[in-house]
Amino acid sequence: MEPLFQFLFKFRPLLYQKGQIAFGAAWPTYALVLVIIIAGLVAFFTYARVRADVPRSTRIILAAIRTAALIVIGVCLMRPTLLVSTALPRQNYVAVLIDDSRSMRLPGTDGKPRGAFVQQQLGANGALLKDLAGRYTLRTFKFSSGAEKVSGTSDMTYAGDETQLGHALDHVRQEMAGVPLAGIVVVTDGADNSSAPLSESLLSLRNSSVPVFTVGVGPNHFTRDVQIGRVQAPRRVLKGSTLVVDVPITQRGYAGHKVPLTVEDGGRIVSEQEIELPADGATTPVRVHFTATEDGDRTYKFRIASLPGELVTQNNSQDAFVTVEDRRDKILYFEGQPRWELKFVRRAVVDDPNLQLVVLQRTADEKFLRLDVDNGQELVAGFPTTREELFAYRGVIIGSVEASFFTHAQLQLLADFASKRGGGLMFIGGSHAFAEGGYEGTPLADAMPVIFEKRDADPTYKSLPVKVMPTRIGATHPATQLGGSERESTEHWAKMPELTTVNFIHRAKPGATVLLTSPAPRAGENQVVLAAQRYGKGRTIALTPQDTWLWHMDAAVPLADKTYETFWRQLLRWLVSDVADPVYATVSTETPLPHQPVTVFASVEDSTFNPVNDAGVTLSVTEPSGARTEVPMEWTVSKDGEYRATFTPSEPGAYDVKVNATRKGASLGTNSTFVSASAGEREYFDAEMREPLLQRIAKETGGRFYTPSNVSSLPEDIRYSGGGSTSREEMDLWDMPFVFLLLIALLGAEWGVRRAKGLA
Repeated sequence: MEPLFQFLFKFRPLLYQKGQIAFGAAWPTYALVLVIIIAGLVAFFTYARVRADVPRSTRIILAAIRTAALIVIGVCLMRPTLLVSTALPRQNYVAVLIDDSRSMRLPGTDGKPRGAFVQQQLGANGALLKDLAGRYTLRTFKFSSGAEKVSGTSDMTYAGDETQLGHALDHVRQEMAGVPLAGIVVVTDGADNSSAPLSESLLSLRNSSVPVFTVGVGPNHFTRDVQIGRVQAPRRVLKGSTLVVDVPITQRGYAGHKVPLTVEDGGRIVSEQEIELPADGATTPVRVHFTATEDGDRTYKFRIASLPGELVTQNNSQDAFVTVEDRRDKILYFEGQPRWELKFVRRAVVDDPNLQLVVLQRTADEKFLRLDVDNGQELVAGFPTTREELFAYRGVIIGSVEASFFTHAQLQLLADFASKRGGGLMFIGGSHAFAEGGYEGTPLADAMPVIFEKRDADPTYKSLPVKVMPTRIGATHPATQLGGSERESTEHWAKMPELTTVNFIHRAKPGATVLLTSPAPRAGENQVVLAAQRYGKGRTIALTPQDTWLWHMDAAVPLADKTYETFWRQLLRWLVSDVADPVYATVSTETPLPHQPVTVFASVEDSTFNPVNDAGVTLSVTEPSGARTEVPMEWTVSKDGEYRATFTPSEPGAYDVKVNATRKGASLGTNSTFVSASAGEREYFDAEMREPLLQRIAKETGGRFYTPSNVSSLPEDIRYSGGGSTSREEMDLWDMPFVFLLLIALLGAEWGVRRAKGLA
């Protein structure tokens, strides 16, 4: 379309975008307008006096055509011109910024490495280089994680581990600040994997009137490729926990192929399953299950073997970093009356080395049974009344206990346990639970993930049957999956015995997740069996049946069946899976490059989980070589209880990161995490040419986007960019071919109408 436009309108569309249309006639514009009006009136009056048998509409058409022709001639007499700012030849600089990252080794649209285009066009004998050098003074830079000036393309290595496009543009703008810069030419595939946003860099370039001309190399889409996207895994889990991880798979050219997806831990395969690849271009999450059997800092590798004809094989695997902790998490289970549920739940988890179920059971007024407490003073006064005592647990289970048992302060304390301490809070069905326990209108009603139902006045039923079935999410959830796949899990649940409930609940709160449900036990909607929601910093769970112990003791359950034990262990591990310690460490990136700074953040709270701003916090970093460095952490001021420090990995490998906090000589706690410094394969992920990003850079700075097929017009286009030292150039428009064609068309149309009506 552009050649046709240039033929008709004399100049390329770019000049009309950059320029302004003006009139160069020496005599006043109003005089010409007046002449055109008079000519139009003459034309109308001329055709008004033709033969009376000529229809009025024909006369109007003929007069309008002649008037249009006179207007075109009049506009030409006004000498229309296009005013364009053009860069002064040999007085401006152009910066050429070339991508030197490893993704430039990948195939381009012609099958050759993308870097071959650079050597062909910008090498010593390159056509593009010669054209640019003939018009401007050139400065050449290469960039990956940083940018540096080079003498030419002979200095390119294409070995960079990262592409930081925004940083490179800032570097060039600052480097060339003292010279008239007509523009920056960026040759890249656009695979920017920097965490810093581009917006500020583009704004600075636009304010400095420096246009960026982007040249995209490489295909928009690979014809044959399989890629595993970023894997989201829990950062910390208990040893022996089942991890459920969604692995995003994207492919082109292999739709419907069945391939094995493996999970490795230190070279040992911990999971393997056959998956069917999705449709071309579609990203499909594949749910993977495996058990964390080894404690410590683990690197789980998710891998798909290379397929025949695959263009990029380095993106077939992804790592997930998980700290597997071999510790005992304390959970307080408070029951308001003796019942089978407590006995069998306790029995289900008693052999789990990572769960400590502390039992407090009310046996009479002001009398309690305590089991599995650490010492004689624990819970001696009954249910906790202080933050220090309650917040020492990581999870709390409330059984069949009426709300009136608790003081208002204790009810608020329980709500704070989830929202402020970040603990796991669970409610179990019973005759004194949920609405039947009088919790409506209490602080715990807000914390619960379900909506209370008013019980019928009809007292003919005492309990309702519950046939438990998983929802689509529940069939593969780490707390409720009972089989190796969604289908197996659903089939297993279908075989489970019926339970009962006295708490009719069929609605979960907005934002809550329903994992288990039951077909309507009576007229109405389905019963919510198990639901959960995030509440503040923590999680709350509602389990509405009153007798899950039937899954263990029902006559239909084989003696060796461990489903009941599996369910409760999974559920309680999930209850406390995301509970933070008073001191908690996080890092800005888990996979830094060597010599890339890593920021460590520490959240510091006291035993009541109130933020501490006057703590002494130290960061201890142990390098792969065993060397240890300690760095003081400073309070960020912007957030209570948050401290920050930075360290820079000096070599590849795993770095143990430990935070220790003290206050007035007393320890507040410690916490550790780890990072793995490696060049990695990040340059090979999402490595297709990112045309939208490159077009955005060009558009927001006043430049243009090119591909190898049209890059030859780049040197001429820079001339009209408006950057650097410019002069004003006038270009006549009256002699455009379009004007003459339009006149011929108008005159021909008038002659044709006249001839058709017998007026010729």
